Amino acid sequence: MPRGGKKGHKGRGKQFSNPEEIDRQMRAQRELEENGGAEKEGSSESEEESSSDDESEVRKRSGVEGLIEIENPNRAAQKSKKVAEIDVSAPRELSRREREEIEKQKSKERYMKLHLEGKTEQARADLARLAIIKKQREEAAKKREELRKEKEAEEAKAKR
Repeated sequence: MPRGGKKGHKGRGKQFSNPEEIDRQMRAQRELEENGGAEKEGSSESEEESSSDDESEVRKRSGVEGLIEIENPNRAAQKSKKVAEIDVSAPRELSRREREEIEKQKSKERYMKLHLEGKTEQARADLARLAIIKKQREEAAKKREELRKEKEAEEAKAKR
């Protein structure tokens, strides 16, 4: 409930701009830009003759900012390079993630090479396991062969 006859800011009527007024404002802005562009072209000759001090101060400084010189790297304008100035053949510096990824791939390749040669601990363990399995399979094959021969001998005796 509002106090003392004052009404809150909520619920006020909305004001809409007239389309004709918007068109009039846009035309005025275009004319200003066109006229301003012509004036700038005429004054460009006089700017070339002005001292280098005016060129060094690109933006206006207001308040205390004009009195104190600040070296803020975030405020420095980024200088764009022209396409002709860019050296494509120069080696590009890699980011930390890219360097780590390349290093990781190289170490993996080195490890796989040593693994195939049998020089790593894991490769030695694998080869030892394979040797044990080979022996077990050979022994199992011998036992099967002996059992088969015994069965054949028993069958031969039973037939007689």
